[in-house]
Amino acid sequence: MCSGRVDPVHILRAFSNGIDGVFIGGCRLDECNYITHGNYFALNMVLLYKKILEHIGLNPERLRIEFMSGAEANVYVEHANDFINKVKELGPIGKSEGLANDELQSKLKEVEKLVPYIKLEKKEKLSVRLKNKEEQDKLFTSDEIDRLFSEVVSYYIDPEKCQACMTCARRCPVEAIISAKNQIHVIDQEKCIKCGTCFEACPSRFGAVTKITGGPVPPPLPEGERTVVKKSKEKN
Repeated sequence: MCSGRVDPVHILRAFSNGIDGVFIGGCRLDECNYITHGNYFALNMVLLYKKILEHIGLNPERLRIEFMSGAEANVYVEHANDFINKVKELGPIGKSEGLANDELQSKLKEVEKLVPYIKLEKKEKLSVRLKNKEEQDKLFTSDEIDRLFSEVVSYYIDPEKCQACMTCARRCPVEAIISAKNQIHVIDQEKCIKCGTCFEACPSRFGAVTKITGGPVPPPLPEGERTVVKKSKEKN
């Protein structure tokens, strides 16, 4: 499997299941068997999530990526053994970092929920091909990651503009939009993964979906007040 297919969710779930370290092995850079050069994406993804691990209080050394050819079994063994020794030195995940298991699980779950949002926000940087290690180390900064989490976007459906067309509800990949015929739609903020699909899908003539950055989301209308009054009827 191409290393570019390793999703951040795979890494986060491994840690959630108590795995103390995650090692990713990929083909040498510029020697990809596919035109996608997915190993560059894998490298950038690891660089990003090492910073995110640090942000939530985990040692970033618990995540590592190395590159080698399929014929270099000795290189793989060297890298794998070195990583195993490093993980043993770090000890059980969370324990050496002073994080209680409940706190660790909560932090990992919150990051996992934001994976689609993070992919969109860092799409350009995740696709660059930096060969210089110094440039790679500077690709993502701690301040940048702090802003990423402090300025998380939310989406809200304006009840004054929603016409219950159900377009956003049909397009939502996680069924986070509460909808019914002739009923103003409401986004379930607990289910929402911040992907922005509803924002893009809402017909421009309505413009009902609002993007909110780093601020509170207005409370939804009570169920008994969600009946849509069509614009044409309002005029009559």
